[in-house]
Amino acid sequence: MGRILLVEDESAIARTIEFALREDGHDVDHALTGGHALDLAAKGTHDLAILDVGLPDIGGFALCRELRRRADLPVIFLTARDAEADRVLGFEIGADDYVAKPFSPRELAARVRAVLRRSGGAASSGPFAHDAQGHRIAFRGKPLDLTRYEYGLLAALLQRPGAILSRAQLMDRVWGGDSDSTDRTVDTHIKTLRAKLRAAVPEADPIRTQRGLGYSLHLD
Repeated sequence: MGRILLVEDESAIARTIEFALREDGHDVDHALTGGHALDLAAKGTHDLAILDVGLPDIGGFALCRELRRRADLPVIFLTARDAEADRVLGFEIGADDYVAKPFSPRELAARVRAVLRRSGGAASSGPFAHDAQGHRIAFRGKPLDLTRYEYGLLAALLQRPGAILSRAQLMDRVWGGDSDSTDRTVDTHIKTLRAKLRAAVPEADPIRTQRGLGYSLHLD
């Protein structure tokens, strides 16, 4: 199964989650703090992260952004807060699922399986085949030779096909805290990404510009 990075500062909750995940066949690395999680992430490759929003050092949302700068990692948030604003923020920064406490560890394990099925390995998304661990994407059977940022943009759009992602969202997801990057940087990389998609399949143009809003990816 998968290797899971679990970041939860309440030891009792972490133990029940670890037990459920190991029973489901996963390996689990547990961190009590965001700093410890970053150390674990630097030492090995994980297939998915489960992040508590209310950590004592780095907030779960900020930790998600930092982890996503290093790898295209599926994320499930855990939180004691069930406010709509928190859920919306979590999904806007790229969460794959959001679970409010208290919850059933078995249900969480089932959600982990579902997210791994959607994002792990060489997942097929219509005409795209995405190898998230290898950072490779093929379009209609043709491998794409992508730069780091082109890959990040296409991977972000593939996570939410049909959804409009603003330039700010794409900037945060792909470039993170790089203060030298601007909205124009996103537009420039989208242009080169489109050129590579057309080079692979001349009649295709799956990335659509939503004027004044951002970009979306369509799989038809």
